[in-house]
Amino acid sequence: MAQGFDPAAATAAYLAQLPPEAHAKAQAYTQGGHWLLLWGALAAIFVAWLVLRSGVLVQLRERIEARKARPWLVAFAVLAVDAVIEAVLSLPWTVYADWWRERSYGLTSQSFGGWFGEWALLSAISIPITVLLVALLYGLMRRAPRTWWLFGGGVVSAFFVVVMVLGPVFIEPLFNTYREAPPGPVRDAVVALAQAEGVPTGKIYIYDGSRQSNRYTANVSGMFGSARIAMSDVMFAKGADLAEVRAVVAHEMGHYKFMHPLRMAAAFGLLALVAFFLVDRLFPRVLSWTGAKGVKGLADPAGFPVIGIILAVLGLLGTPLIVSITRIGEIEADRYSLEVAREPDGLARALVKTIEYRAATPSALEETLFYTHPSVGNRIRRAMEWKAKHGAGSEPTP
Repeated sequence: MAQGFDPAAATAAYLAQLPPEAHAKAQAYTQGGHWLLLWGALAAIFVAWLVLRSGVLVQLRERIEARKARPWLVAFAVLAVDAVIEAVLSLPWTVYADWWRERSYGLTSQSFGGWFGEWALLSAISIPITVLLVALLYGLMRRAPRTWWLFGGGVVSAFFVVVMVLGPVFIEPLFNTYREAPPGPVRDAVVALAQAEGVPTGKIYIYDGSRQSNRYTANVSGMFGSARIAMSDVMFAKGADLAEVRAVVAHEMGHYKFMHPLRMAAAFGLLALVAFFLVDRLFPRVLSWTGAKGVKGLADPAGFPVIGIILAVLGLLGTPLIVSITRIGEIEADRYSLEVAREPDGLARALVKTIEYRAATPSALEETLFYTHPSVGNRIRRAMEWKAKHGAGSEPTP
C-alpha cells in the first residue's frame, strides 16, 4: 500500500466517477421510493376497505356455509376470492410502482406485455401459497382462539423456509434461465473462491436478469441443498471485471456461509408473532372503524381484509426495524467479501454501478429508516478503510 493512502479521498474519487446529474437522479428515485412505502400502504388499505364495504366476502361465506361446508373449505374459498379481487383492484398501483416508474428511470427495458405476463404468472403462484398460509392461520384461530398468535410466528417461519427451499427449483426457473458460468476466467475465479471457502462449486450461476431489470445485481437464494448464488447478465453487460466478480460472489457467499436466509426466517417469524398478537387485540376496533357488516369475528375469513389493513399499518410503522434486520446481514456479507476475496476496489467498482437505484449518500436518519443495504458511500468507505489497513486491491479507476 502506498504511504499516505486516504480512505476518505479514495471514497470520494469513486463517488465522483458518476456526474452530479446521475447522483441527483438516483436520489430522486430513492427518495421517491420512500414515499412509495406510504402510498403503497394507503392503496392496500383502500382496496381492503372497498372489499369489506362491498360485502362480497360475507355473501360468499354465507352461500358456502348454507351448503354445510366444512370451515376449511369456507376459508380457502373466501380467501382465494379475496386475493384475486384485491390483486385486480391493486393492479393500477402495481403497474405504476413496479413497471412504469422503473421504466421511466431507465431501470427496466421490459415491455408492458412482458411485465404483465410475469405479473399474472407470479400471481397464479403466490395466491395459492398465500391462501394456504392464511388458511392455516385461520385453522389456528378456530382451534386456539386465545393463543393462535403464539403459534402463528412459527407457521410463518416454516413457510418462509419451505418457499426458500423450493423457490430456486420450481419458481425462479419459470421467470429466468439459469446456467452455470461457462469455462473461462470468470468461472475459474469463482470456482477457486468457492472451493477455498467450502461452497459447492456447482451452485454459482449466471441468469438473464436483463429480461426484467437493468440493475447491476447478484443474489443468493434457496436453503440447504437448493441454495445457489446467481449473477445477473447485467453485471457483465456493464463491464464487470474479475475483481468485481470475485468481490460480488464473495459477498453472496457470505450470505450463504452465515445462513442469512435461515436467520431471516427466524427474525420474520418473531416479527410475525408480534404482529399477530396486535392483530388479535386490534381486530374488533379496526372492524368497527371500517363500518363493514356481517363479519362474525377474528376467525371469520370474510374479515381477512381487516387483518390486511392492520398488517399494512404495522408494516409501514415497522419499516425501520425490518430494513435494519436485512442491513445487518449486508454489512456482514461485505465484511466477509473483503476478508475472503480481498478485493476492496473490486467491491467499490461494483457498488458504484448500483448507485442508479440506491442513492449513495443519504443522511444517517434516512439510511436507518429506509435502507435495506448500507448506503453505497458507507460501503465504499468501509472497503477503503479495510484497504488502508490490509494493503490489498488496486487504485480507483477514473
